[in-house]
Amino acid sequence: MKSESDSRLLSGFLDYLRIEKGLAQLSIKAYTTDIGQFSEFLEKRKRLLLTARHIDVREFLQQLFSYQVDGRSVGRKLSALRHLYRYLLLDKKIEHDPTLNIESPKQWKVLPKAMARDEMEATLAAPLTLRSSSAHGSASYSSALAARDHTMLEVFYAGALRVSEIINAKLEDLKLDAGYMLVRGKGDKERVVPLGKSAQDALRKYLAEARPALAAGKRGIASAAAAAHAKNSPLLFIARGGRKLTRQRVWQMVRAASAASGRAASPHMLRHSCATHMVENGADLRTVQTILGHADISTTQVYTHLVLDRLRTVYQKHHPRAKAR
Repeated sequence: MKSESDSRLLSGFLDYLRIEKGLAQLSIKAYTTDIGQFSEFLEKRKRLLLTARHIDVREFLQQLFSYQVDGRSVGRKLSALRHLYRYLLLDKKIEHDPTLNIESPKQWKVLPKAMARDEMEATLAAPLTLRSSSAHGSASYSSALAARDHTMLEVFYAGALRVSEIINAKLEDLKLDAGYMLVRGKGDKERVVPLGKSAQDALRKYLAEARPALAAGKRGIASAAAAAHAKNSPLLFIARGGRKLTRQRVWQMVRAASAASGRAASPHMLRHSCATHMVENGADLRTVQTILGHADISTTQVYTHLVLDRLRTVYQKHHPRAKAR
């Protein structure tokens, strides 16, 4: 739902296209759709068309790519925004064109899908929010499952882990007091992954309460052999009775949790969300490469556009000659 201010501005622009430019009705309809989508994107960020920044345009286009919109359609939307902001410049309604120096989308390397930060927050909270409606047996067992799933999501997001890395993680790999864990990635290469406070807190609670309940199973241990197996499981994250989690179960859990944000996320999307949000907050690509476990920096360079956007924003803010006199 566009704001009243944006609606008036768009109406004036469309009149300009219709009367002064003589555009066909079909073209005007396309402009209406494209600029309307950008207006709705801005509204979520509490911005208007008149106050849009360069980074807003970039992230709008990147979001389109993450939703699998093809390059030609993204290029058309960028063209519509360029026409809008040239009109606003000529009309002296803005001083700076936020579409300036944004290259054609066909030149972009498409970033892997990532979740917005508010979507990520909703996903992380989902298992704990939904546990009361769980169909898994007793309340205590349901609570243990919810705590495990929440903790796995926190660790996924904290350390940019792959599915195979999280289901094979061992208790001995976790160095909780030091705030990190050892991860064995592709080719059995080992890397150190830092864990933030949220992940550490979730892990402490999981290890103290949820993991023992899961090891005991839904109705308690049926035999001494089963009890020993559950107690001695070397795995950090376990299924009922100490069994190993399957990849399919982890995928199902992530998909169900992300539904709370309106997305259908995969574990790989959580991994790339971690990398994307770190780069947006100023992390350098070498650090992100280390956390992701990429053997070659060229693999991590898909995030270069985010680094350049931040560089441009910081430069504009701090360089004494960056702003027009």
